[in-house]
Amino acid sequence: MNGRQVRRSEEGVFGGVDWSWERHAVCIVDVTGNVIERFEAEHQAAGLAGMVRRFRRAGVERVAIERGDGPVVDALLTGGLQVVVISSRQVKALRLRYGTAGNKDDRFDAYVLADVLRSDGHRLASLTPDSPETVGLRALVRARKDLVKHRIALANQLRANLLAAFPGAVGLFAELDSQISLTFLTRFPSAERAAWLSEKRLTAWLAAVGYSGRQTPEQVMAHLRAAPAGLTGPAGAACATVTEQLVATLSDLRVRIDALDEAIAETLALHHDAAVFTSLPRAGINRAALLLAEIGDCRARFPDDAALAAAAGVAPSTRASGKKHHVAFRHSCDKKLREALIDFAADSRQASPWAAAIYQRARDRGARHPHAVRILARAWCRVIWRCWADGTAYDPARHGGLQQLLTAEG
Repeated sequence: MNGRQVRRSEEGVFGGVDWSWERHAVCIVDVTGNVIERFEAEHQAAGLAGMVRRFRRAGVERVAIERGDGPVVDALLTGGLQVVVISSRQVKALRLRYGTAGNKDDRFDAYVLADVLRSDGHRLASLTPDSPETVGLRALVRARKDLVKHRIALANQLRANLLAAFPGAVGLFAELDSQISLTFLTRFPSAERAAWLSEKRLTAWLAAVGYSGRQTPEQVMAHLRAAPAGLTGPAGAACATVTEQLVATLSDLRVRIDALDEAIAETLALHHDAAVFTSLPRAGINRAALLLAEIGDCRARFPDDAALAAAAGVAPSTRASGKKHHVAFRHSCDKKLREALIDFAADSRQASPWAAAIYQRARDRGARHPHAVRILARAWCRVIWRCWADGTAYDPARHGGLQQLLTAEG
């Protein structure tokens, strides 16, 4: 229930929406908590428009809901209503204010959302949406991230299949799901098919597919000959079919990911905050796009760097009771934002001496790698937030911490 302080409403009516994929339970309560109206709204354009009209007719200005995006939220914002997001985890705990059972019920949850907004709305900030450009970029980078996860899972499945059926193909090239590796497995999906290869034939094939890797044909051939024998006969044929299907799927995934990469690069280049994130050390295109998409471009969302760090879960959580004082890992946070910041911070050590020094000092104090990276991510939050709040690119020459380090080393 923590949030930026907003003005307490002394009178008025409040709405709550328990959203679903088909029908949304809606409740409207007055300032005393009495139910004014209950109804359901179809998840259709007409149903959402009707829900907004009934809210406006009842005098509702703020509506509580469990998620901060989607068609329902868009309809509410377009209708001029303020949206307050109360997470599902909070709603689960809040049910106990009204009874001991705590059972899930759509109509009851809609009432809980509306009544909590009535009683605690002064503690809850209204949703501040990002620009359409940022929303579009977020859709692209999250879709790419999901496809990359699928690619990794399929590559692991392919590796497991090959270790049993065609061990020589594992480790043959730098990456199992690289273009050259997939091309090889398309042509030679089994140990039985690869047995046709000689050093001369392999040299000709590598030249034909334009292989430009570091290994010589002799080294590739030596790897194949040194590997354990693979499966042959019916078992080998069956595993070869599995290999062919996994390779085809991985090849298609690579094409889809490449298409998303192009769209992300184009969308990022046109974004008004692109320079803020592409200027960060080793941010590149996809990492910069991911940071921008998860932080957003609404400056009111994070009034200071501490708010950004807390939302990302890179600031520790302090628990104090009596004589006990415990600082622990912050579990409750925006997981996607934390992943983006941690990914950036971990790799920034390769390009920023300041980042490398902060990480190393944390390690020297006994912090394990994940903890040290979180410490570094918290430090980066101060820098990123300042650049983001001012709308300026990161400039190493103006980074005080970096310049102090360089001066001390010089």
